[in-house]
Amino acid sequence: MTLHHFVLILHLLAATIWVGGHLLLAICYLPTALKKKDPKIILNFEKKYEKLGMSSLALLIITGIWMAYDFGIKAETWFHFSSGFEKVVSIKLILLFCTFFCAVCAQFFIIPKLSPNNINKMAVIILTVTLIGVAMLVLGSTLRYGGI
Repeated sequence: MTLHHFVLILHLLAATIWVGGHLLLAICYLPTALKKKDPKIILNFEKKYEKLGMSSLALLIITGIWMAYDFGIKAETWFHFSSGFEKVVSIKLILLFCTFFCAVCAQFFIIPKLSPNNINKMAVIILTVTLIGVAMLVLGSTLRYGGI
């Protein structure tokens, strides 16, 4: 097994945890929380998942950048969109920034004031981050065929 293949496996495992956790939250926990208007359901899940989820996200960033460099996509060519690989890497970086923006909004503006009255704002963040994660997974799958 090459080093690149090992890094890919780590990346896929981290993606499984990151995307799977958000799908679990969005599909299983969020509907119940919205129906009952109970933010504690979301907060309890987040409390249990946060360390594993954030560790997975960090591993995704590290392994993603590592693999981009393995494919010859250096920081100098990010956002050039000149090849299929560069397009995928650049779009995934944009989506990563969107995820970071959602996290900042949630941590500083929504979660501190989370209540039954504004639980829908948290639902929008959860669904957005989940959809971004799925989109990044689909984009990553295109690299096997040269990107987009």
